[in-house]
Amino acid sequence: MNNSFLNTARLLGAGLRALLVLTLVTGVVYPLVVTGVAQGLFPGRANGSQIEADGKVVGSSLIGQQYNLPLKKGQKTPDPDLKWFQGRPANGLGANSVNTRYKLLLSGATNLSADNKDLVKQVEDAKAAVVKDNSVPGYTVERSDVPADAVTSSGSGLDPDISPAYAELQTHRVAERNGLPVAQVEKLVKDHTEGRTLGFMGEPRVNVLELNIALKALAAEQ
Repeated sequence: MNNSFLNTARLLGAGLRALLVLTLVTGVVYPLVVTGVAQGLFPGRANGSQIEADGKVVGSSLIGQQYNLPLKKGQKTPDPDLKWFQGRPANGLGANSVNTRYKLLLSGATNLSADNKDLVKQVEDAKAAVVKDNSVPGYTVERSDVPADAVTSSGSGLDPDISPAYAELQTHRVAERNGLPVAQVEKLVKDHTEGRTLGFMGEPRVNVLELNIALKALAAEQ
């Protein structure tokens, strides 16, 4: 009886010591080391890839934002603010119905198949809107000019980037709305176009938030 009790006590003691050591190593030491290395080598990325403008954080380079006008009376979907470059559609996002105190959006894809009637209508409506919104006097957008990312949402609905083709398509409209020469806006797009990661991964892209921050600064100089 005594031996059995002592053996059980030794096993429990060993288990508790192992629990304490593993908790210390994996729950304290390891997170501190990883955090320290991340803050030392990649502080920007470790802190959420935040973007600042006018001395304050305005967003993250990893999360897309919407540039819309305030809702009008009786309006459910806001109109885009056409003085800004627009990002990809966010059809996969849903309203936050769990905690209605906060106007949060839930990330997600539409999960609609390519031949789904609802998706086809969304794409056609989006294409018509892109043509209408970006056609200005002296510059007409053709339906064949509209790139895929202008009318389809990403898997998360929070893609922060657009293709150079979509950014360039918007330059005439943005220039007109801000009273800027088209050539200056086109140069702005070129300056903010990033190539493939490491030269071979992904596609060339333009970060919409960074581009709009630069646009605001350019417009302020005029």
